[in-house]
Amino acid sequence: MTTRPRALADHAITLAEWRRAATGRLARDNAADNAEAEVRWLVEHVLGLTTTQLILAEPNTLAAGDHERLEAVLARRLSGVPLAQIIGRADFGPLELRVTPDVLIPRADTEVLVETVLAAFGAERDRDVIDLGTGSGAIALMLAEARPAWQITATDRSPAALAVARDNAAALGLGHVTFIESDWFASLGDQRFDVVVANPPYIDAEDAHLAALTHEPRQALVAADHGLADLAAIAAAAPRHLRPGGGLFVEHGHDQGEPVRALLVAAGFSSVATRPDHAGRDRVTGGLLNRGHE
Repeated sequence: MTTRPRALADHAITLAEWRRAATGRLARDNAADNAEAEVRWLVEHVLGLTTTQLILAEPNTLAAGDHERLEAVLARRLSGVPLAQIIGRADFGPLELRVTPDVLIPRADTEVLVETVLAAFGAERDRDVIDLGTGSGAIALMLAEARPAWQITATDRSPAALAVARDNAAALGLGHVTFIESDWFASLGDQRFDVVVANPPYIDAEDAHLAALTHEPRQALVAADHGLADLAAIAAAAPRHLRPGGGLFVEHGHDQGEPVRALLVAAGFSSVATRPDHAGRDRVTGGLLNRGHE
């Protein structure tokens, strides 16, 4: 049995001592690369401190109640609960977003999806864009922040996820985003857009990586047909909801670039290409709808 360091077992310690001991435990038990920063964020969240206030408070002895609350959140983090769910927020590009267990935690890989869309469609004119399966609203809101003139529609089949996305839009003052409860395109009738963007479930149910994602909604992660079912459904339906010359851009797994490109070509898209994430792995595939396609 592992013995806890005395600093974590004794209430009569300073905040600085608790931080050092907690950082050591998190780095050792969770192999966290940024354990020091994570502990700082936990302390700021629990004690309601700014970074400056935290520095000034470090020499102070922790009150018993504060110590207990810090121990409780540290235990949650050590058990594998993502930091973003504990503190209730996550950074995505220039945005800070509220997150809950009802939505995926935004990841840096998905920023590549947004960057790809922004590079493909400039700011010289208005665009109608739809983000399918918006979750926290990360993609839709980052696009809305970067392109204020664009009209953004965001859908999700989960009312709880849409509530989070709406809250994030309101907090960021991005009122030009429309939210619709819909299972992909199901509630959109014959609406057409210039751009369809999506980060759908794409993980195979047998993928070993799922073991590390048990605190996020499984329905937003896993898809049938080795993770390709939702990508295939979106690619097949997108032409009916795109204007001629419009584009479809999707995030997918690092080993799915080739089959996703084939799905887009089969659906009538041209100029189909895959862009890597920041680690050099296939991550985003997009294409343009042939102008003669109906």
